[in-house]
Amino acid sequence: MKTLALVLFVLMYVLMIAKPKYRPAYALTLALVFLVSGILPVRNLLSTINWNVLMMITGTMVIVHYFIASQMPNRLAEILLGKSKNVMWVTILMSLFSGLISAFIDNVATVLIVAPVGIAVCKKLKMNPVGMILSIAVSSNLQGAATLVGDTTSIMLGDYANMNFMDFFWMKGRPGIFFAVELGALATVPIMMFLFRKDKEPVSSDENTPVKDLLPTYMLLIMVLALITASFIPNTPETINGIICCALAVITVAADFIRSKKADGAAAAVRNLDFETLLLLLGLFVVIGGLTNVGIIDDFAGLIVKYGGSNIFLLYTIVVWSSVLISAFIDNIPYVATMLPVLAAVTSAMGIEPYLLYFGLLSGATLGGNITPIGASANITAVGMLKKEGHKVSFGDFMRIGIPYTFAAVLTGYLYLWIVWS
Repeated sequence: MKTLALVLFVLMYVLMIAKPKYRPAYALTLALVFLVSGILPVRNLLSTINWNVLMMITGTMVIVHYFIASQMPNRLAEILLGKSKNVMWVTILMSLFSGLISAFIDNVATVLIVAPVGIAVCKKLKMNPVGMILSIAVSSNLQGAATLVGDTTSIMLGDYANMNFMDFFWMKGRPGIFFAVELGALATVPIMMFLFRKDKEPVSSDENTPVKDLLPTYMLLIMVLALITASFIPNTPETINGIICCALAVITVAADFIRSKKADGAAAAVRNLDFETLLLLLGLFVVIGGLTNVGIIDDFAGLIVKYGGSNIFLLYTIVVWSSVLISAFIDNIPYVATMLPVLAAVTSAMGIEPYLLYFGLLSGATLGGNITPIGASANITAVGMLKKEGHKVSFGDFMRIGIPYTFAAVLTGYLYLWIVWS
């Protein structure tokens, strides 16, 4: 059963690379095969699907539809153009801006908020938006590990290791993982300067697009504040982020209907939902659940510990870089959940503190998703948004940006954590 699951999983990836047009169909078909064959028991189906992410994406997409229609992205694009020297710096500033937001709210929500601004910028400049939007996505994935509230894996680590919000900044008399992430972000600036070195066209904006409606902007700001606040409240439902986003989406639709007395806005919001992205994520959640159920992720964890032995530097190196590789293909949430107790047991047996390995795990697993377009939900969302704009993104297109970005950020964090925490 385990071998069959692994072979089918590899086949799915090969098909996604060869014929990316049908990615949702491949994921959903394999999900069905996993359920029929028993690789994932049907009774585990509902608990395997990450409803929080799906609800959050759906709710945010609705609000973002109104946000785009309000012309606010165009106004923000004009402001950004006025602050930038050339096209290259527009891309870099957009990426750093998305990273800043992503340190405090979910990566997918960040992409859904920032990418429309990036697309508006590119339309004004009459340039291909692929590079900018992919940079926004990978930057949001990086900064998710900066704070306790930035990503699900950060929340998991905080809960498991009894860490609070400030421990990510300063812990046990040493700088925390926040600084490793920020140094990694700075290390990506030269990478982006090289990748977009030809985009030196000067930019300016004399336009002053009027914003038609401020309500969607207010709703997005409320959403950000609500997501941050919810992260500090103990014992909230697992789907709290999704509930917040969907509730605010319903309020936005209702307010639009009350003011306009028409259902046109709600109908347009539903039509503009990215169903391909939602279905792809749905299928991948089931597939990863099947791999977890048959023990493949446990096997990966065991191999990491086996080859690390009792040498802390070797173990740390294997944890970081294998986490990068594994998370490029496997959802990092079940992987991190599996590895945390494994690393706790190993470090306890070695008589050392576990934080070096914990932080190495988090940085590697969070950034590894940047290697492939389906390695993280934020990447899938960004690729889906580009497709709706008429731009197809291949594995090669994504990896041209994702691989050097990931290597620079991980290497910087890897060295920093070893120096500070070894």
